[in-house]
Amino acid sequence: MKSKYILPLFLLIQIIFLKILPFFPDFVEGAYSNNFYIRISNFLRTALGKIPFSVGDCIYAILIISIVSWFWKIRKTWKTDWKDNLLTILGKVSVFYFFFHLLWAFNYYREPLFQKMEIKKEYTDTELLAFTKRLIVKTNEIQLQLTKNESSKVIFPYTQKEVFQMNLNGYNNLAKEYPYFKYKTLSVKKSLFSIPLTYMGFGGYLNPFTNEAQVNDLLPMYNFPLTSAHEMAHQMGFASESECNFIGVLASVKNDNLYYQYSGYSFALRYCLGIWQYKNEKIFEKLKKQTHTGILKNYQESHDFWKKYDTFIDEGFHIFYDNFLKTNNQKDGMESYSKFIDLMVNYYKTRSL
Repeated sequence: MKSKYILPLFLLIQIIFLKILPFFPDFVEGAYSNNFYIRISNFLRTALGKIPFSVGDCIYAILIISIVSWFWKIRKTWKTDWKDNLLTILGKVSVFYFFFHLLWAFNYYREPLFQKMEIKKEYTDTELLAFTKRLIVKTNEIQLQLTKNESSKVIFPYTQKEVFQMNLNGYNNLAKEYPYFKYKTLSVKKSLFSIPLTYMGFGGYLNPFTNEAQVNDLLPMYNFPLTSAHEMAHQMGFASESECNFIGVLASVKNDNLYYQYSGYSFALRYCLGIWQYKNEKIFEKLKKQTHTGILKNYQESHDFWKKYDTFIDEGFHIFYDNFLKTNNQKDGMESYSKFIDLMVNYYKTRSL
């Protein structure tokens, strides 16, 4: 077989392998997520964590320039050499696909968190309503403690760099109850691509090749701790967006700092209110009236921020990412972000907020 066919064939083998892998979550959990991945992620975070800028973003920038340069170079011979060019593209995609999964993405096929934590997935409307009311009371309480005024929005007093370091407190407290949430070796950075990320509608992402958690530094600060905690959960090997939202909320509300607790509780409350707005407008309006005006002002701050960057670009990327998630063993796609409420409701059935 000619060498130019080897990598494209390997890509086909990888695709077939990934169709089989979902049937073996225990194997992925034991051999990969809790073994190989922990070793490689700790190595990458140790090697790159103290570098003040995002190495992964720089690599992506170089990669984009190289791709554009290559297409420009072959522009005149694309039609005549289309077969060789196509094989070259498939070969490069094959290598990219291999390292993407080896270094992080096999985590998409691990044991679901609700099984690991022995949490139910289903809840009734009655249970959701009770949980939402508890969230309103708790979030109102913290908002009033921070502002001394029900109608004042919370203004976050810490820098973004301080946020990354202070997030460790919440994860350390969470790990006392669940040791597998222990976070080691900080490597969280402000993304160099924050403006493009905002237009794409994303608050951050994990670079799977460098294991750096990238956070959009343009975000409203009251929500910054939760967003960075979410990306840190990805670093620990949790691929599901709903699970990372859940872990991010727990790490925030278990932080000793009230501003972090507010970030977590207000985030969960916003999703609950959104569910009720969709389910029952009358109940939503009643719940909204029980929520302090200052909290609603923070929500408006976030809404105004995203609306300012709302274009066809974010819609296109959301469609792309929705299909990306579905392809990678997350059948709910973009809707999986809100599925963390399933875990929240059931987790707090027997616990105080």
